Order: sequence, then C-alpha cells, then structure tokens
Amino acid sequence: MPVPVISVTQMRDWEQATWAAGQTEAEVIRRVGKCTALHALRMTQAGDLIVILAGKGHNGADARCAREHLTGRRVEALDVKEPAAEMPKLEALLALNPALVVDGLFGIGLNRPLSPDWSQFIQRINGTNTQVLAVDVPSGLNADTGEPQGGAVQASVTLTVGAPKTGLLTEAASQFTGRLEVASDTGLIPCPHTSEVNWTLPGDFAGYPPARTATTHKGNCGHLAIVAGSLGYHGAAVLAARGAQRAQPGLITLHTLEAVYHVVASQLQAVMVEPWAPGAKLIGSHNAALIGPGLAAKDMPDEMKMLTRHLWRDSLMPVVVDASALDWLSLDSVPKNFPRVITPHPGEAARLLRATPQQVQADRLTALRNVSKRFGNAWVVLKGHQTIIGRSTGEVYVNPSGNPHLAQGGSGDTLSGYLAGLLAQPEMQTDALKTIRYAVWQHGVAADYLQATRRNWVVEDLAQAIGMAQSAPLDRGCFERG
Repeated sequence: MPVPVISVTQMRDWEQATWAAGQTEAEVIRRVGKCTALHALRMTQAGDLIVILAGKGHNGADARCAREHLTGRRVEALDVKEPAAEMPKLEALLALNPALVVDGLFGIGLNRPLSPDWSQFIQRINGTNTQVLAVDVPSGLNADTGEPQGGAVQASVTLTVGAPKTGLLTEAASQFTGRLEVASDTGLIPCPHTSEVNWTLPGDFAGYPPARTATTHKGNCGHLAIVAGSLGYHGAAVLAARGAQRAQPGLITLHTLEAVYHVVASQLQAVMVEPWAPGAKLIGSHNAALIGPGLAAKDMPDEMKMLTRHLWRDSLMPVVVDASALDWLSLDSVPKNFPRVITPHPGEAARLLRATPQQVQADRLTALRNVSKRFGNAWVVLKGHQTIIGRSTGEVYVNPSGNPHLAQGGSGDTLSGYLAGLLAQPEMQTDALKTIRYAVWQHGVAADYLQATRRNWVVEDLAQAIGMAQSAPLDRGCFERG
C-alpha cells in the first residue's frame, strides 16, 4: 500500500505506537541498517570503499548497523561527536577516494541551526564528487520545512525511514535529498496516520495489471484513437503510438495530418494510420482517445481544436490530452464516470493557470488542485521531479521512479501514449487512478533501468523499455533479466 507523507511529530507518534506494540528499537535499527546496506551495495561495485559517518543518535546507529551487511566492499566508519576534532580523519578518508559516503550524522530531530564547526564539516562532504547516501534525512535539513539549518548534506540518494517527511518533498529540499527512496521493511507497525499526499511504493502494483484469460482476443482489449503529429513534429506521433503499443490494447488507430501521413505511416506496422483533414471524423468505434502529441505546427486547423473540445466535453470514453492540445480545452463540465486525464509539465500547467512555472513549482499540490478544478475535476499528471497525480479533491500520489535523464524531447509523448493505451482496455478503466499511477511508475522505472544499463539511452529506447518492470519491491529488482 502507498504510505502517507507525514510530519516529524507524526513520525514520533508512529515510533511510540510501535514500541507500545512490543517491537524493539534495536530490531528497527537492525532492519534500517540492512536496508541502508542494500542501497549502498546497489550504488557501488565489488571492492569499492564505503565511508560511514555516524553521529550519536539513531541515525548513527542505523548507519553503523549497515556495516555488517556490506559484503564485498571495503568499509571505513567514523564516529563523529565533535566535528572539529574529527575533521582531520574525514580529510584522510576522503583522500582515499571512496565510492560512497553514508551520511548518518543527524536525523529528523534536528530543529536548530548547526554550529560553525558542523557547517564546515558538512561543507567538506559536499565539496567532494563522491556519491552520498543519507539515512532518513540529509544531515542539517529540517525534515518538516525542507530548509537547511545553516547547511545540509547534498545527498545523491536519501533513504527515508517508514514514510517521506513533509519537508523532503519541498522544492527547497530537492537540491539536498537527491533521489528520495523509502525504507518500508523496517519493523514499524502500519502507519497510524493518514495524509492527503501519499507516496507510491512498487508493491502497490502487485498483481497488476490483471492477467488476461485464455480466451482474450483483440476485440475485447480496447481500441485506442490517437490524434497526433504535424509538420515538423511527426516524431511525437510515432513515439505516442509506440508507447501505446507497449500497453497492448487490442487496436490502435493514429489520425495524423495529411502533411505528415506518409512519414508517420512508414514508421509503424501494427498501428493503423489514417490521414486527418478538416471535416474528417474518427473512424470506427473506440474505447479511449489521446489528443495532443506533436500538434504544435503553426496554424493548426480550427476543426481539430473543435474535435478536441467535443471529445473532452461529450465523449463517453476516457480521453487523455497532452502537449499543445491542452490549450484547446474548454472549461465546460464533462461526463462523470468517463475519465479525463491531462498530463502537463510545469510550463504547461503555468499556462493553464495563467501563472509562472516558478509559482507552479513553489506549490505543486495547489497547482494540481487548481488545474483539475478548472477543467472539470480531471485527473492531472503534473510531470517533473516527483510527478504527482490527483484531482481537485481527494488523495494525491507522488511517483518515486524516474531520473533527470527523462528530460528529453519525446519522453512525455511516450508516457501519454502508454497511459492512453492502458485506459483503452475496459478492465483497466475500473480503477482509473491506479491505472494512471501505474503508467507513470512504469515510465519512470523504465528510465531508471535504462540509466543503470545504458547511460547514453534515447527516447526511442524508452519506448521499447516502458512496461517491462515487474511489480516487485525495488530491493529485489523490478526487471526480469534474460
């Protein structure tokens, strides 16, 4: 199940409830230490040097406990109580060029500014090019506000315990947390708190999508209509179609402008391609529609804009709108029980709200709520670092997968195609929110897999890899390897 994003006070309550239930602090520390070691092993290679920096609190105990599980690595641990006295030892360890530093100096209890000696100690850590794995919270960061307390460790990965803390998801914290991951197998009892913002875990998709029956045929797996592609932007239509194919709907028909029909059709085999001209209608019966990828040429036909508004306002099937077509949507009410999904990046969300990207990024939750409210309570996938998914009311979900190398043209087209391809399948429409979350998670995990195995990957590789991930905890690996 997803976990709520909680405050430091709620985390303390959770710990006390766990001790009252009979669990010991020592057992939780042991498990967190093991989780820390598993992440450290993934971030390094056999024979690498790992330096553990341990403070006097629980974070230090977690970090020290990781040592026994770091098989195949060289490990040096430094207990730090007085930073000025330990600075020469830190310098000596950093001179050995470690592959990873484990930060267990301060935890979520820090609520006052660091002393100058501690600030200097942390600045020295940040001055290296070494990867840093922070345990629970980057040392020096306020876990409630996301603001540094006079300085904070700049982590490559933050492994937070049990559930994300509210401050770790703020824009201010992003330069310190790096990639945020959750240690969920910690021995804590189920979280007694709830939140409007929740963190997705890979295990949320165990057994999903449901297995197809032996008698399944393409006629009952849905027919997706895609309206995409214009002069100069034909590649977006191809990527959206290929992303949709990875979702495996029964049929896909791509409607594209006549100016790019031949170049688009020549790149696709199983996808049916139809030229679109003013007055043309979507041919055949469909179960979902995607509109927008590559519709960015100058002087787009007014009839296509009208088609977009008509499908959004009246169609009794799921409709996904992306990219330039977002600007064509009407503010009319839409049919209930037929999902409407929009997938803006921060710049597009800013246009829809008549705001700036900076304002959107400063309060992504409010931006998502306002965009959804403006467009008929549509589901919104607000893309970017830690993509969030939700509507004007109700729970919002933060996606944990993905990396900065998704910042390539065509990445969003692949996602919208894959998402629409899933929603075209009748059995995937029952729980639209779960399907949307699953699509976003798969998109990010595919990028993570590619980055780990092929650092010069391109979006065409993403269109091949999307959908491969297994719905298993990341500690066990999400991909089957042949």
